[in-house]
Amino acid sequence: MSVIVILLSISVFIAAMFLLAFIWNVQSGQYEDDFSPPYRMLFDEDEKSDANSKISKNQN
Repeated sequence: MSVIVILLSISVFIAAMFLLAFIWNVQSGQYEDDFSPPYRMLFDEDEKSDANSKISKNQN
């Protein structure tokens, strides 16, 4: 029975740490940018295609 109490207290402590980390990230603005992530994928593709075209121009 004492093992259950120890495991429950450890699990509650770990859950509280994750909750505190989540609250800290929200307050620091980690989840503020909800507009640009869908477009970031498009910008990365454009940069890759530009890099590929530069490489092919250099080879000619």
